[in-house]
Amino acid sequence: MADVIPAVEICDLVKDFKTSFRRQKLRAVAGVSIRIQPGEVYGLIGPNGSGKSTTMKALLGLVAPTAGRCAIFGQDSLRVDSRREVGFLPENPYFYKHLSGTETLRFYGKLCGMRGRVLDDRVRELLALVDLESARDRRLGGYSKGMLQRIGLAQALVQDPRLLILDEPTAGVDPIGSRQIRDLIFRLRERGMTVFLCSHLLEQVQEVCDRVGIIFQGKMVREGRLDDLIAIEDQTEIILRDASPELIARITALVATCPGTELVRSGKPRTTLERLFLRETHRDDP
Repeated sequence: MADVIPAVEICDLVKDFKTSFRRQKLRAVAGVSIRIQPGEVYGLIGPNGSGKSTTMKALLGLVAPTAGRCAIFGQDSLRVDSRREVGFLPENPYFYKHLSGTETLRFYGKLCGMRGRVLDDRVRELLALVDLESARDRRLGGYSKGMLQRIGLAQALVQDPRLLILDEPTAGVDPIGSRQIRDLIFRLRERGMTVFLCSHLLEQVQEVCDRVGIIFQGKMVREGRLDDLIAIEDQTEIILRDASPELIARITALVATCPGTELVRSGKPRTTLERLFLRETHRDDP
């Protein structure tokens, strides 16, 4: 069987920028390599200024690599036609605030060559997908930050791309809006879409991504499947429900009889503050 063509292939990417200080060069990306298979959700994480956005811009052909190459479904990303099957949501998308949600999607649909009933059906489908049907006729100037991000996702999906690239998709969005965007990413993955996102919000990436790359000072420092990266290799976890104090005492005593084994901790497992917030704010009114 022939090898599957990667959705994204970044090979030894280097990007230098000129600075005004003594004409020195700033190396924003130093030898980064990424390979994303079709249908994967891949997260690129790192602190601000680590090279995440520059890597994405190089993949999109918005900046030319100093060295190395980027390809989308086997085509060099500097070729314009390589981006026909790509949807992109930048960190701070700009929209015409006087347009409604429907008018915005129609505008982008026409830019992609869509007309008539095909365009009308696509606009309705996307508004339903991002849960903005009730705000379809509202001007974007009255949208919240979370609603703007979701209409941004809808415009990135207008031409039904095979690859979706998201730069900080939940930046500035409250926990409920962030959850809505992540649920949308789950639905897109179920449809077989490839998603490449970058973020500095680690829990967001942990919830949605299959594979993760950690970039720091322009270099890839760790990369692999999420489960492998976050596993603590020298620890084993056992979760019990409704365990009696007597059972806990027996387990503790048994562990004490095994040389080289240490009981690190016991007690109630903890949720995250975000999950607690979402659970409490989604309770039905009494």
